[in-house]
Amino acid sequence: MQWWDGVELWVVQLPVAVQFPVVMIVVLPLCLGVARLIDRVADWGANNPASVGTPEPEPEPESEKVAA
Repeated sequence: MQWWDGVELWVVQLPVAVQFPVVMIVVLPLCLGVARLIDRVADWGANNPASVGTPEPEPEPESEKVAA
């Protein structure tokens, strides 16, 4: 990945006033895309019937006992 080293060196040598917009234009959409991908995979895993075991019955609420 020698090309990446060249890109990294180019970004580092830019003035900070230029680095910030360049990084935000690249990193922000990339992070948003990764977050959406993770969200879709998590939703798929939660809704996948193969991952659902036999549901345990919910415990019945105990009736409140009044001490006499």
